Amino acid sequence: MKHFNLKRLFEWTRNQKLLYYIFIVALVVPNIVLVFTEETSFFGRVCNIVFPVAMFWFLMSLARKPGKALWLMFWFVFLDAFQLVLLYLFGNSIIAVDMFLNLLTTNSGEAGELLAGIIVGVVIVVVFYLIILSLAIISLFNKERLSRDFLRHQRKLSGNALMYSTILCVCVLLFSSRFRIEEDVYPLNVCYNALLAIGRADKTADYYETSNGFKYNASSTRDANEPEVYVFVVGETARAMDFGIYGYKRNTTPELAKCGDNLLVYKDALSQSNTTHKSVPMLLSSASAENYDAVYTHKGIITAFNEAGYRTAFLSNQRHNNSFIDFYGGEATTSIFIKDLYPEGANVMDAELLKHLKRELRNDHRKKFIVLHSYGSHYDYYSRYGREFAEFTPDSVKELSRKNRELLVNSYDNSIRYTDAFVKSVIDAVDALGVSSAVIYTSDHGEDIFDDSRNMFLHASPLPSYYQIHVPYLVWVSDTFKSQHEAEYNMLKANVNEPISTSLVTFHTLLSMAGIRTFVFDGSCALSDHDFKARDRYYLSDHNKPKLLNECGLKECDFEKFREFGLREY
Repeated sequence: MKHFNLKRLFEWTRNQKLLYYIFIVALVVPNIVLVFTEETSFFGRVCNIVFPVAMFWFLMSLARKPGKALWLMFWFVFLDAFQLVLLYLFGNSIIAVDMFLNLLTTNSGEAGELLAGIIVGVVIVVVFYLIILSLAIISLFNKERLSRDFLRHQRKLSGNALMYSTILCVCVLLFSSRFRIEEDVYPLNVCYNALLAIGRADKTADYYETSNGFKYNASSTRDANEPEVYVFVVGETARAMDFGIYGYKRNTTPELAKCGDNLLVYKDALSQSNTTHKSVPMLLSSASAENYDAVYTHKGIITAFNEAGYRTAFLSNQRHNNSFIDFYGGEATTSIFIKDLYPEGANVMDAELLKHLKRELRNDHRKKFIVLHSYGSHYDYYSRYGREFAEFTPDSVKELSRKNRELLVNSYDNSIRYTDAFVKSVIDAVDALGVSSAVIYTSDHGEDIFDDSRNMFLHASPLPSYYQIHVPYLVWVSDTFKSQHEAEYNMLKANVNEPISTSLVTFHTLLSMAGIRTFVFDGSCALSDHDFKARDRYYLSDHNKPKLLNECGLKECDFEKFREFGLREY
């Protein structure tokens, strides 16, 4: 009986007609799933099934061995596997442009930590497509071929199906304002995004050429002999709702709570992107969601401080990845990516940045501007802090799943406690100088931790959530700054409850606080300027278009969180 079953199975794998249809179905598995995950019209869902089926049906009819056709379409097999892993991780949406770019900017250590957490989903997808590809190999080495009559008949049927499905897509496009073929029909939409990613990568690679000769023509309005120190701390994956000073039920920020009225807490601060490779460059330059293309032609804020006579430093607890972060950081007098000093995969704590910071602070230059790029709460949270910060336990997680949410939140909150101690140490080191100084801290974006029925986890999802964009924004000023620059401090304090976009205000606020003027400076975007005005907030879409909050993919459950935390919804 066992022998008989094996024989039947072997015969089944050699049936070329059966494999022909199996491969067509395998190629459209993501389309079937997307019908249930995407919010589109009925006819949009129909288009997302009938057109891809017709397309793959026709392409499969071009080879006498189905396995050959499938291997020639390996790009689509790769996309299918990538897409299903994405759906397992985020629950909806297609592979975004930013997803492709993340493949280029994420180091192997980060990728390893993530894959270890979603290993179950990855294994299921990989095994499924390995089986399909194995069947394709069997088909290739099978002496039998599909008959020409069979293929001719299949091409006729699939050709007609392709023609009618194309007509349907065009009709839906003409009569539906929400339907876009390049956005709503998989895998055409993903191929379109891949082409956009290639274009952006090329533009990024040309940065030194396109920004060559750019100058801010920046100058300081302050006395050249007045000692000034400004430190900008760029956090990683910190969400405001888990900070004790933002009203969180857990006291995750005991150290920052000791800063008194020297620390201003901006409760209504939103990031304009949920991806590091876009949010951090916007924080480090004059670019924002409204004028994002400036990243390709403008230099960063460090150059503006250089031109104004400051000694500058960029100290990062991340690795070089040939991105704008590298380019802008490289403009500093001192630029150190401390992870590059350690073996690949080494777990380097943010506190390592402090010794480099203190060395810069000891420099006798009277004016200093220092940027710290931390690793913050990047997953794996458990690895982001020492055991002395493990107040919330148990906190060790082996599998990323809803059932382990309590453990994930415990480890995440412990990482926030570590960030609290780290930022307070930065403040203490700067405060010890006794000069006019300030420290600004914000995070590039937040994080989903299986917070609601969407079961989303991590960040950089194609569509944002409240949890990914509500970030902490803190401004600490020294007593000397308060007394010497009272007008700027009073404006900082007056605007503490205003709704802000962190990418829009940071560049101009830092220049305003330091008394630096340049042709790109806009006082209406500077929290310390009397011209500051709150404005509508935008999110930078995957296609690099500024989208209002009600247009960027946020759901009603996200706006409920806005209302819960007293955030303005526009």
